[in-house]
Amino acid sequence: MSLMDSILAGLSLVGNFEAFFALFAGVAIGTIAGAIPGMSATMAVALTLPFTFSMQPIIAILLLLGVYKGGIFGGSIPAILIKTPGTPASSATVLDGYPLAEKGQAGKALGMALWASCTADLISNLALILFAGWLASFALNFGPPEFFTLILFSLTIIAGVSGASLLRGALSAMLGLLLATVGLDLVYGTNRFTFGDPSMMGGLNFIAVLIGLFAIPEVLAMVWDPKPHKGQTRGLGDDKVTFAEYRRCFKSIVRGSFIGVFLGSIPGIGAAPSAFLSYSEARRKSPNRDNFGKGELEGVAASEAGNNGVAGATLIPLLALGVPGDVITAIIIGAFMVHGLQPGPMMFILNVDIIYGLFIGLIVSSVFLFFIGSVAIRGFKYVADIPRGVLFPGVLVLCVYGVFAVNNNIFDVGVMFVMGWVGFVMLRNDIPAAPFLIAFILGPLLEDNFRQAMLMSGSSPAILFRGPITWFFWGLTVLTVIAIIRAGIRATRTLKRRA
Repeated sequence: MSLMDSILAGLSLVGNFEAFFALFAGVAIGTIAGAIPGMSATMAVALTLPFTFSMQPIIAILLLLGVYKGGIFGGSIPAILIKTPGTPASSATVLDGYPLAEKGQAGKALGMALWASCTADLISNLALILFAGWLASFALNFGPPEFFTLILFSLTIIAGVSGASLLRGALSAMLGLLLATVGLDLVYGTNRFTFGDPSMMGGLNFIAVLIGLFAIPEVLAMVWDPKPHKGQTRGLGDDKVTFAEYRRCFKSIVRGSFIGVFLGSIPGIGAAPSAFLSYSEARRKSPNRDNFGKGELEGVAASEAGNNGVAGATLIPLLALGVPGDVITAIIIGAFMVHGLQPGPMMFILNVDIIYGLFIGLIVSSVFLFFIGSVAIRGFKYVADIPRGVLFPGVLVLCVYGVFAVNNNIFDVGVMFVMGWVGFVMLRNDIPAAPFLIAFILGPLLEDNFRQAMLMSGSSPAILFRGPITWFFWGLTVLTVIAIIRAGIRATRTLKRRA
């Protein structure tokens, strides 16, 4: 089929009310689920999957993709309003979104999050359509050594989100790496730090750690130091982003979008590291870098561009290679298989109409995301009017429900509360939680790829320096470490001058 024939075939599949309604409903469901603390885009997609079994393949997949995209944006709403990321991908949005909310500019932060999300989503979708073949072939060249060097480079961005103290940030990251080792060793099958408890053999549940680290400390802080309600928990202030503000943040949005596209096209990296890397790069290059972490609009734009830039790109390895780009696309693969479709290179030959139907649907989803996001901001902003004594108990109930619903395991709820106390201690001692989270995410990937590389080479470290890809990431890592050290030295000198 020619390109035009393929486009027309795809349009014939999605150019109907059912397809557009499924996409619209999916984005709405995902946005609502992402905006509820304790829920997540992953959980929303997983809960929606059983309802798609009786649908036509293209309708079912568009519904799930709509939930995916809506959930990624929806997570920014509670992240900004109540410092509780609705999804792991929104963790970086907390860093500047919540301080803006405390300044009475929550509406502006939410508006920028929406504009950045829609821009990045559109760029990611276009990248999927235009460069799927090239990016997929590049990702195909990645083996364990390449993944190890990429993840090692990604870990260096922790210093970029460590706040004022690099030492505290490094301590937080090491704690995250340590807890990431809990569970069954996948290579030798030995137990690590399980203390004889079978519930710990699978490791610490990520949702439990995330919610415990970010949501529970806020509840504990409210109990520890209760404050009278002043009629409004978070003032929204000016709820519109001006064109000048969008233009000022546009470079960071585009940069974050392409970071998301690149990392999203590599299986297993995910949206959270992309958001932190985008945030770190924006902070490094921004003339307002000193304002990051204190309520900088560009920080919200960068983090939301980074996580939404992943959404379309994760479909590159899924469609081209049959390999899920992240946890959510792993669930979506199930929908493909239920309907008799096998993602991979042959799908571009046997089911090209579905491929182009998905491309068209993804472009339309960016439009739906903007309109539904605008309504969601106006609707969910009323969470700011709820008294703290009512809001945080409600958040606690939703967190317990969300964590328990993942595996129907009360042990995960216990992990959430333990991590809540850990997060509270970190909060009281100004130890940043972001390095802990990103290290906890990347730690297993770093270890698994390192050990696979060692098994491939007979324990020879030379394999970590094979080929131009590994050298490229080693070079980036070295340059990043040098830049971090220099920034630390400059900050120390500045403090001494002020003293």
